[in-house]
Amino acid sequence: MLGLVAEGRPKEAHLSTPALRSACFTAPILLALGALNAWTAQQRDDYGALSTALCLCVCAAGLFGEDLVQRGYRRDREVLAHIAAHPGATTRHVARAVGASERVVARNLDRLAADGLLVVVSDGATPALRSYRLAA
Repeated sequence: MLGLVAEGRPKEAHLSTPALRSACFTAPILLALGALNAWTAQQRDDYGALSTALCLCVCAAGLFGEDLVQRGYRRDREVLAHIAAHPGATTRHVARAVGASERVVARNLDRLAADGLLVVVSDGATPALRSYRLAA
């Protein structure tokens, strides 16, 4: 999400679904290409090409790690937006709405509550049933 300013208001820009899908495949393709080049360079005793191929592998691993981090941030934003629209939602309700497992959404909710963005509301009769709302 990019914060562009148009007419004094921030405007959101989103990547298309095909662009996001292609970004998910970039790191594994680069890693495979780097590994193939490293193997070829090692067979030919070309140490310059070998070091370049290994650098490509390291960069691909960094892209893969960054994609995992960004995926977590995207889910945090989805969970936060859902809680803003549906105050008092439970973990199960949020998980169904964002299309993730309850365990993953529980981690997102715990992280957002620890950061002070959400408040946990528990029913006195059933303390195991927790719901969430935005912090004041």
